[in-house]
Amino acid sequence: MAKKGKEKNTLNKAKHTKLMNRKKNKLKKEQETRKERLKAIVNASKVNTKDN
Repeated sequence: MAKKGKEKNTLNKAKHTKLMNRKKNKLKKEQETRKERLKAIVNASKVNTKDN
């Protein structure tokens, strides 16, 4: 038998997915910034070693 009225827990599920997506995006952004920093450091060290 089908339920009548509003579905159960749809608001909580929506909030949860929103928060989880926010968390995933934050982690991806942090990883990208780390990679960029490492690339900058590696390039700087290459330039320094070539100059010396």
